[in-house]
Amino acid sequence: MQEEKKGILSALGAYIIWGIFPLYWKGLQHVASEEVLAGRVIWSFILTLIFVVILKQGKMLLVDFKQLWQHPKSFWLLVTAAYLISLNWFLYIWAVNNNHIVESSLGYYMNPLVSVLLGIFFLKEKLSKAQVMSFVIAAIGVLILVISYGQIPWLSFGLALTFGVYGLLKKKVLVDATRGLVLETFFILPVAVAYYVYVYLHGNISFLHTDMKTDVLIIGTGIVTAVPLILFATGAQKIPLYLVGFIQYVSPTIMLFLGVIVYGESFSGIDLLSFSFIWVALILFSITKIIEVRKSKN
Repeated sequence: MQEEKKGILSALGAYIIWGIFPLYWKGLQHVASEEVLAGRVIWSFILTLIFVVILKQGKMLLVDFKQLWQHPKSFWLLVTAAYLISLNWFLYIWAVNNNHIVESSLGYYMNPLVSVLLGIFFLKEKLSKAQVMSFVIAAIGVLILVISYGQIPWLSFGLALTFGVYGLLKKKVLVDATRGLVLETFFILPVAVAYYVYVYLHGNISFLHTDMKTDVLIIGTGIVTAVPLILFATGAQKIPLYLVGFIQYVSPTIMLFLGVIVYGESFSGIDLLSFSFIWVALILFSITKIIEVRKSKN
């Protein structure tokens, strides 16, 4: 019971940090989203590599890389996953700094449903009638938004799809979470460094050319990336998967609150109606998953 409590607190901590990310990215609003992303990749690699060395897992990291290299399919799956999560990071950073936090929260509310759809198509997973109904309800909510906006919420879909496919690929490659982050950022590192060289040569760089606060925040992107991931990995090992799935709604809820209350983004009656359909769908889906797990244990 004590271990489960630690797991819940760890997972909750991870999703709270992910939820308050907009506060951090807003501090870098004056920096181009591409540079923020490049900095995040570079400093995530450096800091997680240091962390792995401190934990004396350097040899295990080399073993992970050799095993991946000997299995080309797993290697390229992880490379693809690395670039997908980078795209997800970029979309999120851009969204926050261009006042689309509410639309971002919609994407992360949609993410669990997208992940299950991917599971149906690629892992041949099956849904109960109640779970199918939850998808229909969620689809109605999204359709209301599409009709209201007059266009598809591409940003929300982009965030949900990139993270969903990332999760699907990671499911096929078994690597420790922290060492996996080192490898993923290592794969993207050449592009990030090349981008920094490019902006430096063109005189458009912010790092070391603006002020100390900007420099500290850019370096800190490595910490704010690694800490919640480590907390999540710890929590996921100690609590059931359905409980992790339920806790993950904390993150988009905090984001929605920040977008509407703190940053004054628009949230009309139509938005409320649409989100309500999605909330009902998520509640229905979560309840059915919990019932399924309990039945399987009996």
